[in-house]
Amino acid sequence: MQYQAVFRCIAGCPGEHPLLEPIYRCPSCGNLLEVAHDLDALRERAAGSWMRLFDERYKRTVWPYGSAVWGKKEWVCPAVGDESIVSMDEGGTNLFWAERFGAELGLDELWVKQCGNSHTGSFKDLGMTVLVSVVRQMIRSGGKVRAVACASTGDTSASLAAYAAAGNVPAIVILPRGKVSAAQLMQPLANGATVLALDTDFDGCMAIVQRLANEEGIYLANSMNSLRLEGQKTVSIEIVQQFDWEVPDVVIIPGGNLGNVSALGAGFDMMTELGLITRRPRIVVAQAAAANPLYLAYRNDWRFEPIEARTTQASAIRIGNPVSIEKAIRTLKRYNGIVEQATESELANAAARADRTGMFNCPHTGVALAALIKLRRRRVITPGDRVVVISTAHGLKFTEFKRKYHETALDDVTPEHANLPVELPPDYDAVRRAVDSAAAS
Repeated sequence: MQYQAVFRCIAGCPGEHPLLEPIYRCPSCGNLLEVAHDLDALRERAAGSWMRLFDERYKRTVWPYGSAVWGKKEWVCPAVGDESIVSMDEGGTNLFWAERFGAELGLDELWVKQCGNSHTGSFKDLGMTVLVSVVRQMIRSGGKVRAVACASTGDTSASLAAYAAAGNVPAIVILPRGKVSAAQLMQPLANGATVLALDTDFDGCMAIVQRLANEEGIYLANSMNSLRLEGQKTVSIEIVQQFDWEVPDVVIIPGGNLGNVSALGAGFDMMTELGLITRRPRIVVAQAAAANPLYLAYRNDWRFEPIEARTTQASAIRIGNPVSIEKAIRTLKRYNGIVEQATESELANAAARADRTGMFNCPHTGVALAALIKLRRRRVITPGDRVVVISTAHGLKFTEFKRKYHETALDDVTPEHANLPVELPPDYDAVRRAVDSAAAS
């Protein structure tokens, strides 16, 4: 069976566009595009057969289907030939049962989807494997792509640089100077990308890269390019797959540029349309209070106005004018959605509290965990709910955040779980007293 997918306007304008065409907005109305699959063709295979196929491929060795993204190739990007795919075995990340932390919150089933356990340390790899593979297919088909380019708060640039380097495609990264972690900055530099650090914020970088993408041969790699979302939607499918094809009750995800929100919904939508699931979870988007345009829209009957994002430890979601706002709102309306926010103290303390139960959370996961704590306190989330928190990046990318937290050096944060080394002389009795004290506490 030959499966097909095309770009279509999210506002419903007539017409469709090939996935191998460098187009990001509807030429009629200017709205974003989305990938539309031939669902009738996909329905010719029964739901149970799709489940079996995905399970047979999952984390196996037949190229490229062991990837948790390309193992669902027919649902993602069937137009790409296997020879063009750039894959680093993305997906297949741990769905961690946060038993101890869940018990502290009065939850029977709290799970954390560890998307940061990936090649570049963030969930961005799920989408970037698709985008760079399509670029390689375009080049093989005679397309003139001089470089792929993105604006980034850190993780997108790291993922783009790695996949572009593996695929031998030049990468251009535009970052807000001084507003990404040292680890995030080092990643694209190490992978050989051209890194441009601008004296502006992410929204300023995004405005420039959109203009740059109008230049011939510069291909846009941000999430307003819906190819990225096709890879990211597989996290929904994988979560359900890891629960033996059962749907959780609540999914909580941090939100910045908000492409991840619509991607999450797209995965659940596709499983519903093709009969793999019969119900939908409730989606919660968590934002930092310093960068909360979606939260403000939610509180104002979904009327959105861009804001100037302020400084936050959750730097990857420091975005005041998210490109995918319309897609996100549309998704949340379908999924009985909630938007919650977290202050700097709330996100830092939530991350640290969960760390003390065995995790090692990035600040953005801290935002999601803080939202969970607040919703549980208000009894919006109940003890019997199966809850999944999506951890978007690895905590090792944010060691300065961790260090400053425990040294009580973070602005606007009163640390409740600070823990520093006990400095002692090389004296056995002093060590024994310290051990006794720790054991008694």
